[in-house]
Amino acid sequence: MKQSNISVDISLDEHKVPQNIHWSASDSTADLKQEAKAMMLAFWDGADKSALRIDLWTKEMMVDEMADFYYQTLMGMADTFLRATQNQELTAEMKVYAKDFYKKFRATQLKDNK
Repeated sequence: MKQSNISVDISLDEHKVPQNIHWSASDSTADLKQEAKAMMLAFWDGADKSALRIDLWTKEMMVDEMADFYYQTLMGMADTFLRATQNQELTAEMKVYAKDFYKKFRATQLKDNK
């Protein structure tokens, strides 16, 4: 059996707020660690039937970047749900929600910038 490793390194400031997030994967084509401003990591605990999550972002993550990150993550989750379940109806609903979320965020940004 082949084994693959994903490594995440977090540098924290004195208040334990992430300063830098770097990651690497043994099967990646990238030779160097990759930098990220935010990350979401989720595991499914089958025994407890619960999701375990780690959500981190650096001080440099801008609000508009967070909205982009959430939009893209929601769309990706919808695609994953479709591959896992073949449920096109629920997948379409998830994507409608993601697009609506993004439109509403953009509208609030425009309103706040006036």
